[in-house]
Formats: sequence, C-alpha cells, structure tokens
Amino acid sequence: MHATAIYLHIPFCIARCSYCTFNSYAGLGHLHDAYVRALQTEIESSAGGAEGERVASVYTGGGTPTVLTTELLQRVLRTCGEHYRVLPEAEVTVEANPGTVDASYLRRLRALGVTRLSLGVQSFQDRMLSILARVHTSRQAREAFLMARSAGFTSVNLDLIYGLPGQSLSQWLDDLYQALDLGPEHLSLYGLSLEEGTSLANSVSAGELPPPDPDLAATMYEEAEEIMETAGYVHYEISNWARAGHECQHNLNYWLNRPYLGFGAGAHSFDGQRRRWNVLRPEEYVRRLERGENPAAGQETIDPAMERSETMILGLRLCRGVSSEEFERRFGLSLLEAFADQIGDLVRLGLLEGDDEGVRLTPRGRLLGNEVFERFLAEAVA
Repeated sequence: MHATAIYLHIPFCIARCSYCTFNSYAGLGHLHDAYVRALQTEIESSAGGAEGERVASVYTGGGTPTVLTTELLQRVLRTCGEHYRVLPEAEVTVEANPGTVDASYLRRLRALGVTRLSLGVQSFQDRMLSILARVHTSRQAREAFLMARSAGFTSVNLDLIYGLPGQSLSQWLDDLYQALDLGPEHLSLYGLSLEEGTSLANSVSAGELPPPDPDLAATMYEEAEEIMETAGYVHYEISNWARAGHECQHNLNYWLNRPYLGFGAGAHSFDGQRRRWNVLRPEEYVRRLERGENPAAGQETIDPAMERSETMILGLRLCRGVSSEEFERRFGLSLLEAFADQIGDLVRLGLLEGDDEGVRLTPRGRLLGNEVFERFLAEAVA
C-alpha cells in the first residue's frame, strides 16, 4: 500500500495577483491565528480512523503560506506529525513568494523540517512582474534563492510563466537563462491561462494589454524543452523539469491518481473512491470548525469508468506516460480493452505514441494536451 500525501492550504496573500484564480484572499491577516487553529482541529479530527497512516509528502500551498509566521506554520506541521506517521524521508514542501521571506525566516523554515522550497518567481523582468501584480521584484527573487541556499535548502523549485501579454521570445529566454544561472533543482514552466474574471483578463479585454499569442507561446515551450534538456534537466511532466532525484514526489502522487488528504479552505481529499472538498471561504471554514461542524462543502463518488479516465488524463501529463502493466494491475483491464478507440484515434492524429510499455504524449501531443484529455473524459461522462 502506497503512503499517502497531505496538502495544507493557506489561502492568504499580501495582494492578489492579476492572473490568479486560486482560492486566495488579501487583507485577512486578522484571521491567521484562528485559521491555523481550525486547520489543527481538522487534521486532528480526520485522523480518527487513520491513526498512524503513513505520509510520504506534506505540501503547504496557497495563497502564500509564507505570509504566516514560522510559529504558525510550525503548529500546523507539528499537528500533522502528531496524528499521521510522516516518514523520516518525507518530502516537506512550502510555497513562498520571494517578497515575503528573509534570511532569518528561511533558516527557521528549514529548522522546522521543511525539505523543499518552491519559489513563485514567475518572471525576472520587472515590467512583467508589474503586469502580473506580483509583490516582489526580480532582484528580490534572486536574493530569495540565494538566501534559501544559505539557509540549507538543497531542493528548490522556481515557478516561471510564459506566454504573457507583450512578452517577447527573447524576454522569455532571458527569464529561463536567469533561472538556470541560479541552478535550482526543479523548474515549473507554466503557460499563461487567461481566466475570465481576473484583472489581467479584464485588462486584455479593455485593450490595455495585447492578447497572448498562442503560437508564440508554443514556440516558447518548444525552445524551453531544448534548453532544459541541454542544461541536464529531466522533463518528467508537461510543465515540470528536475535534476535526477528531485522530481516533486507530492505532485507525482496526484499524477498517478493515488489517494491524498487535503486540509484547509477549499482543499480536496481523495480516498480512491470518493472525492471531498471543503468550503472555499476562510471565514466560513473557521466558523464551522469552531462550532465542531464538518468543513466539507460536498463530495462525489468516483465510479470505475471515471477512475480509469482520470488515471489516463493525469498519467498522460507525465512524459513517461501511462504504464500498461500498472493500469492492468489496477483495473484488471488492458489499456486497449479500456480505451482502444481513443488510443487508436489519437495515435493516428500524432498526439499519442505507444509500445509494450504503455502510451505517452508525443511532443505535439504535449502542446495539445487538453484535446487529448477531453477524449478520455468524454468516455467517462458519456
């Protein structure tokens, strides 16, 4: 039986980024302490039937977890360790905004047992950071990385975004080379998704910013693939590259469609058969737990057809693809027995390739992943 993964959601930010659709809120500093108490209560109450369950990764995301004091983060992480069997070798990640940490904070974070830091850099161009409404500068991003090294972090991820309004190919490549010059163990490179209702989408709609160019974004991705390979990073997931041995174990658990536990406002949990999610608003989340109520907002049962489809959709994000042997062991069906039509069509379109080991996206398929995923989702909802 695989060890599980724990996700802790911290929904607080200094300011909301212009592109953000995450469950995050600015201006709620007064709620930090009560929210952490609620998190601790949820963790404690959830462990009743799973005392001693093994945990291979703990991921604290947001929002911006590092707007909390290290004392508050310590309380949450300690509660996880008291109620779950967090393995000695567990990957413990905290997301950080470069504008919210200093050398002392990072040293304290490392002393808490955090093994991996994920820095939301997004760009090394100050103009792009301004468009994204980030609260840090490019200089702060570089300084935060160097301070993390001094604090003892030997596994650091940098997030970057490409395909930004007005971003040129040369600016994107400069971002990438600046990141590589720092030498992180992991890089997450995300194409901008312009989501309706965000301030960035509104600015584009109003003509204040040029719309993103999807063809240029595709070129940016392809250039990044070549540069990252030359730099010695393993391309292990559509948007993620790592030095050998530094793949994000927590996210691999998601991509392999394995169970996980989520705590906090809006957090999701999956036990292999049911998916459950919490109320979104931090105030309501705190109120419910203070009253001894369940913070869940809803749940759904994942039937076998949906589980097979989700296993394909998530697994095909991995560059190694979906293993024939693992799929058959899990479902008692071969890949072709389950998805012969979809696989055949996608191979003919040049979006999938397969062999005795399994199926995986082609380079073109990685650019058109959503089209591939829709084919498998349609099977489950038909």
